[in-house]
Amino acid sequence: MEQDAKKEPDFPLSAALNPRLVLVGHPNVGKSKIFSMLTGEYVIVSNYPGTTVEVRCGKTAELDCCVLDTPGISGVVPRSEEERVTLQTLLTQDIGAVLQIGDAQNLRRTLLLTMALIDADVPMALDLNIADEAEKKGYVIDTARLSKSLGIPVVLTVATQGKGRQELIDAVRRPTRASTRISYDPRVEEAASEIASLLPRYPVSGRAVALTLLSGDLSLVDHLLGEGTPESRAVRDIVSRTQARVLEPLSRVILDARMALVERLIRECVTLREGRGFRSRFAYGLDRFSTHPLGGALLMLGILYVIYEFVGVFAAGTVVDFIQNVIFGEWVLPPIVESLSRFPYPLVRDFLVGPYGQITMGITYSIAIVFPTVTAFYIVFSFLEDTGYLPRLEVMINRLFALIGLNGKAIIPIVLGFGCGTMAAVVTRILETRRERIIATLILALGIPCAPQMGLILGMFARIGFLALLLFVILLSAQLMAAGWLASKLLPGQTPAFVTELPPYRLPELRNVAGKTVYRSYWFVREVIPWFLLGTALLFVADRAGALDELKRILNPVVVGFLSLPADTTEGFILGFLRREYVAAYFFDIYSRGLMDHLQAFVATMVMTLFVPCVANTFVIIKERGILVGMGIIVFVFVYAIAAGGVLNAVLRILHVTF
Repeated sequence: MEQDAKKEPDFPLSAALNPRLVLVGHPNVGKSKIFSMLTGEYVIVSNYPGTTVEVRCGKTAELDCCVLDTPGISGVVPRSEEERVTLQTLLTQDIGAVLQIGDAQNLRRTLLLTMALIDADVPMALDLNIADEAEKKGYVIDTARLSKSLGIPVVLTVATQGKGRQELIDAVRRPTRASTRISYDPRVEEAASEIASLLPRYPVSGRAVALTLLSGDLSLVDHLLGEGTPESRAVRDIVSRTQARVLEPLSRVILDARMALVERLIRECVTLREGRGFRSRFAYGLDRFSTHPLGGALLMLGILYVIYEFVGVFAAGTVVDFIQNVIFGEWVLPPIVESLSRFPYPLVRDFLVGPYGQITMGITYSIAIVFPTVTAFYIVFSFLEDTGYLPRLEVMINRLFALIGLNGKAIIPIVLGFGCGTMAAVVTRILETRRERIIATLILALGIPCAPQMGLILGMFARIGFLALLLFVILLSAQLMAAGWLASKLLPGQTPAFVTELPPYRLPELRNVAGKTVYRSYWFVREVIPWFLLGTALLFVADRAGALDELKRILNPVVVGFLSLPADTTEGFILGFLRREYVAAYFFDIYSRGLMDHLQAFVATMVMTLFVPCVANTFVIIKERGILVGMGIIVFVFVYAIAAGGVLNAVLRILHVTF
């Protein structure tokens, strides 16, 4: 291990102008949780890679600096949108220091990224998080010796429990430039020096950027220097000339040099207690079972049944009935309606407590029907995030997704779509190719119900029956697979390879689950309820102006004739253009009042699940995919939803299916 002749002095964060502490690390190492611990700001923390797509910034008084939480990266050569965001942050921001968040139980992978950051020659500190899991596996890390060998502060933390916070604060107060220097093949060093002389000035060392260019594909050259520029052509020539002189791929030569140093550090600084270094047979067996095609499918069905019982039967049944019938029906609404019945202005009175009243419909639907089911679904979703199950779902689903031009990574926006389709449409940026992003967006828009919809769907099927829910899931999945397969055949391109790392199964922290549920429920109250009130107001205006009856007259041949649904459902479809959850709440209310039978409820649920996204989601899809592709997706979804509903209705009636 070589040491620099001159060791850079400590670099206090407060000494820099507008300094930024940049958090960098692999996915799924607790980086966002460390961000929360440092800044006191709450962010969504998920136990699977890909949650954070955009850089988040927070202030911390103790450090007197801005903390940037960058997306998780697998290496310094960007191969996805999130890795490009992180690289762009390091190259453009006023960096006071870098704090690398690593996994203490996977030190080899962590230190390999550390080597790349050391080459960047910025003040830094290393936080080995998830130290409790490493200890359970028998790993003993000598942080003092590792810190001395690297020449940077090294600490251990358990972010989920807040352990090690003060040590982490002390470390990032005095970050240092590493005293270690990695020696590469002389031909690589020569090429790196030549490339560095052609690069503009960056906050990180030109040598580090040059090594990244030598390690990556040549498209990265154009991204940094501009396509066709003299500098870009010169760098390409240097890379090609150097590769011709070296037998192995340059990326492999650079990786081997870094790995040699990593292996030496692990031998010197890590010991393994005997008898505790292997995962338990139960954990190993559970891993195998949950990623096996058959075992994983059975586990997924079991999880679906638990969700069905908790969200559909308990929340959408017992809880909603109590809130709607007792709290609102007996305690809240009667005195309000009674007091407003004497109001001298009928228009205002009907606007508040009439058939399309803000209180009797807007607030009642959103608070009494949707809010309990959404909260219950968020509890389950947060629990699954923190257990470590979702990365196993990626592995299990990877082979299936390959049939529709996606890989297992696409499960991230798909799963997030069950929370909010708008957010999921943005998160499709993490997929590597435009082809993947279009296919994933199509699937999200076509048939992934958001949390309010999902809760109400489960509530409907809790009354129809679990077997009906299984049939619904099978039919919906088959349609999504068919749409994805067709899109993959029409769109040119190949499916990228899929590589991921499975975190250990963990028992979720109740405090973390509760915090995420509260945060997401607050988002629902803040963002969605105003749309319910707006939708109710539009219904009121349309009813008073006579437009509602005219729309019903136009749409009834389709809704009543083609879909065999009650005429009242037409109003729900009209509002479905505004918010998907509004039509779900509308149908749930109609079904609860006995105005739809089980078969009609089944067809209506399928149509509303396949129906066009809400206004906000539609705008995001157009923004992300472009006006032509975005509008093409929306039009296709609208036409397909109606056509599929009509065909389903006809087939079920011909076969005399009853539920």
